[in-house]
Amino acid sequence: MSALVIDGHPDARSLTAALARRYADGHGDARLLALRDLDFDPNLRFGYRERMTLEPDLVDARRALHDADALVVTTPLWWGSVPALLKGFFDRTLLPQQEYRYTKRGLPQGLLPAWHGRLLLLADTPWYAMPFTGMPAHTQVARNTLRFCGIRAVRTTRMLGVKHARPATITGWLDRAERLGAADAARDRARQAIAAAAASSSVVATS
Repeated sequence: MSALVIDGHPDARSLTAALARRYADGHGDARLLALRDLDFDPNLRFGYRERMTLEPDLVDARRALHDADALVVTTPLWWGSVPALLKGFFDRTLLPQQEYRYTKRGLPQGLLPAWHGRLLLLADTPWYAMPFTGMPAHTQVARNTLRFCGIRAVRTTRMLGVKHARPATITGWLDRAERLGAADAARDRARQAIAAAAASSSVVATS
């Protein structure tokens, strides 16, 4: 089962980028999409009043979004939100009537086909400060973006206190990302096998 791993950090030397690579390596059937390597305007210059022409890199990225069985986003937490690069990618690629729409009753309906998603979120803020600062980026990405576009099951893995983390802690985070990739791939293969078996049984029953 294929996964699309979105690296939302502008710096290829970042821990965020390293985590994205390790997750993709562990998964074994993942495409790594580093947004810093794409050529696109991250500004939604006309809001939703006028549609901007998509650059070739965004056309390819949108195709990958619709082809993936799982979506994984790796991002740091900056000023309570995500980097402008990642936010601009969401603004430009997640479009009305294509990744989401509203029903006649005014309810949102997600159109992305991925079975599940995962958010790998890094922050310099230590764990004990979370009750005071909250985790607004989790709400923004997991609920208001991925789930809004149809991905109901989104798991979040937090790496906190990055600025003062020891090398052994960072190594543990990287190893964990690789294990998560392998576990997600195994879970998806099992789900695919169950779905295939159910479909086969249905064909036999109606023959």
